[in-house]
Amino acid sequence: MAAVAAAAAAAAASSTRRSLKEDLTCAICCDLFREPVMLSCMHHFCKSCISRYCRGARTPVTCPQCRREFSPMQFQTNYLVAAMVEKVRASTSDAYVKKLENQLRETLERQHVRKEDISSSIRKDKDKMNTIKRVGTDLQARVKGEFRALHRILQDEETCLLEQLRREQEEELQKAQCHLEASELAVRELESNIQLLQQAQVTLTEFPQLRPCAQVEAASDFNTNAFSNKYLAPLQYITWRRMFKSLKPGPSPLTFDVDTAHPSIYVSRDKMIAVECEVITPHKSHSKRFLQCVNILAAQSFQSGRHYWEVEVGCSPKWDLGVASEAVNRHARIKLSPESGYWTLRLRNGNEYWAGTQPWTRLQLGSPLQRIGVYLDCDERRVSFYDADEMSLLYTFCSGPRGKVFPFFSPCISDSRHKPQLIRLLHYPPVALSN
Repeated sequence: MAAVAAAAAAAAASSTRRSLKEDLTCAICCDLFREPVMLSCMHHFCKSCISRYCRGARTPVTCPQCRREFSPMQFQTNYLVAAMVEKVRASTSDAYVKKLENQLRETLERQHVRKEDISSSIRKDKDKMNTIKRVGTDLQARVKGEFRALHRILQDEETCLLEQLRREQEEELQKAQCHLEASELAVRELESNIQLLQQAQVTLTEFPQLRPCAQVEAASDFNTNAFSNKYLAPLQYITWRRMFKSLKPGPSPLTFDVDTAHPSIYVSRDKMIAVECEVITPHKSHSKRFLQCVNILAAQSFQSGRHYWEVEVGCSPKWDLGVASEAVNRHARIKLSPESGYWTLRLRNGNEYWAGTQPWTRLQLGSPLQRIGVYLDCDERRVSFYDADEMSLLYTFCSGPRGKVFPFFSPCISDSRHKPQLIRLLHYPPVALSN
């Protein structure tokens, strides 16, 4: 369609040029006017052409076109037509035509290129929109699935607790019903004996044979508090604590691996606290130990599935933490980067937070971090860091590790201005609270 329209426009322009050229052509020499003059009849001719015509013509002299008489000495030069002729002559020269063709071709090519660029941008925008819709749909399905699992856990807890309440209520009702029936039976037996005794009082013949009366013990009082206390407890908190055993991933209960600790790191007896100290700790020699950098690994490793753990960093002015590949060099000083097998977050100078990329990526945070959450998705190869107090995302490595990895920590070397700070592993054990 565009080609047809362009061809039609070119044909129309060519026709217009031909018509204009014909209007500016001398009827005597059949060429473009040269020094055009206008006769009294308004017809135009070249000055030289009309002069020759007048010299050879008989008197009276008439216009070569309309045969109207005119005075040979009354030529009027038409400067407007002369200017138009020069423009037409210039526009019809070979050099001009070639230049114009080049300009048109270059402009047309630029328009085609621009059109293709915009068309490419349109395709990218459409592809982006389709990607956003597809990713959004997948994420919606995942979010719904995660919350369906939580709803199912809560529903199961609710069903279990209501069933327990129903059974205990039924048991108490059954006890009361049995005592009620026994008491009513005893009353009926006593009423029968009373009737026999009353009849004997009237006749005074013999002592009546009384029916044996069942012994009914006094019913214990229903202890409302004992029955209700477990159901008046903080059910939401108890359920929240119980949910930990069903969360996927649930918080991983990490411990430090003493065999990997640099000699400057002291590890607590329960292996949940690590701190850098000036006194060298007499660790036994081990091939897994870090010797050049003040690092330590967790005893637990992961190579599949999803895992989450939290670390308390307190007020320490500097630290590193994240995950490390099993094969990292533990005997040399190496930059912490994914290329070296480390995916980490770090703090320097008390307020400068960085993601351990190459080059480092500065993170702008509103407040200091006290607890860090680390989320490892081995299957998707993603390592994410969270402010564990608000569960706000800090940074994500999208090209994470392959194979076995260990949670990684470094309290760094403290200076004389700051007291060494603890790195503490936080545990949320799936404790089944007693009822």
